[in-house]
Amino acid sequence: MSKGGGFLFGLFAAVVALLAAVYTVAQRSETIQHVFATLPSDAVAHFFASTLADEKGVPQALSQWRGKTLVVNFWATWCPPCREEMPAFSRLQQVHAPKGVQFVGIALDSAASVQAFSERYPVAYPLLIGGAKGVELANRFGNSTLSLPYTVVLDLDGAGRLLRLGTLSENELDDFLRKLTAG
Repeated sequence: MSKGGGFLFGLFAAVVALLAAVYTVAQRSETIQHVFATLPSDAVAHFFASTLADEKGVPQALSQWRGKTLVVNFWATWCPPCREEMPAFSRLQQVHAPKGVQFVGIALDSAASVQAFSERYPVAYPLLIGGAKGVELANRFGNSTLSLPYTVVLDLDGAGRLLRLGTLSENELDDFLRKLTAG
């Protein structure tokens, strides 16, 4: 094997190992949940001051969802648990939209991968390309390991109400949103 071929094989093996580690952490962290009254105000302000492109390349200001109950899901096309929870999130978007709930997916992935994914598996909520800004937003929202999926729920006032590393079941999130929007 040539020196360049060995390097590429090693690089490929390292990437596969990293993805497997992220998947394993997400699976083990499935039951980790924190419910809290507020996120740092600078994290929420930074979030709403940010703009990310959607899967078609159109810039989307995150401030357009200020004043809604916002479910922000950090995900990637290569993350099996992320893909598994998306149909439930689509159903919940449709059920809870009349109560002012908005789901937004922020992909920590390439624009091409997200566009191909959304063409094959349409979802009922916006998918945005996170890039470096998405990594920064996830980190500011407490995901220092950048494990996926990672979901944050902000209430109407922008206060953090739920932080979840790992998958959320449809029933669990449905119950949580019903209680949050009942008042």
